[in-house]
Amino acid sequence: MAAENKEWVERLRGIQLPQHVGVIMDGNGRWAQKRMLPRSAGHREGAEALGRIVRFVRDCAIPYITFYTFSTENWKRPADEVEQLMNLLHKFLGDTYKYKEENIRVCFLGDPSRLRPDLQRDMKKLEEESRGNTGLTVNIALNYGGRDEIVRAARSLCREAAAGRLRPEDLDEERFAGALDTAGMPECDVVLRPSGEQRISNFLLWQAAYAEFIFMDTLWPDFTEKDFAEAMLEYARRNRRFGGV
Repeated sequence: MAAENKEWVERLRGIQLPQHVGVIMDGNGRWAQKRMLPRSAGHREGAEALGRIVRFVRDCAIPYITFYTFSTENWKRPADEVEQLMNLLHKFLGDTYKYKEENIRVCFLGDPSRLRPDLQRDMKKLEEESRGNTGLTVNIALNYGGRDEIVRAARSLCREAAAGRLRPEDLDEERFAGALDTAGMPECDVVLRPSGEQRISNFLLWQAAYAEFIFMDTLWPDFTEKDFAEAMLEYARRNRRFGGV
């Protein structure tokens, strides 16, 4: 670990850190355009930033982080850009053997059915091989949308009810949360969105009901461990009342 990162890790010790961080990785395309590079170059740099932040979060002992990688709406992008993103994902999955060695668990949120068969196979393999890891859990939200997740959960519960395994009066928030992609995980405490945009973009709609939101102007490929640490310090200064006083 670089000396500067060690210093930031030490500064975060003893403050109230979140259990679950959500990250909307935004600004890859604009990062590339500013440098007169193809958008794919921005996505590659964004993947590098993800790797840096994963290791820093692990060193900070934050147990869960979710990265918004590819949304259900991103299929509207040009076909060649989508294909480049899928190829980058394929490379990412091939490189994550290191996560298994570092006691990092990887999970995927979203509907994988629209993805290429080779990606589905690699995703399933990585989830299975890292399932026993007890350190940081990294959620990759892929072909994910908050509304789509809620609809899929509702359909699952409807099937349970139709089969006689669930009475409508027994359905509560806890049971519903158990049908979501994040079943068994803590709710999201804070959502970070770099790049200057200030919207939730259909991300963790249920899980972020009481999350703090921190917006930053830095484009995601330029996002550093220092940026993350400063966001955690801002989070610790917030007074979270959850509807109380």
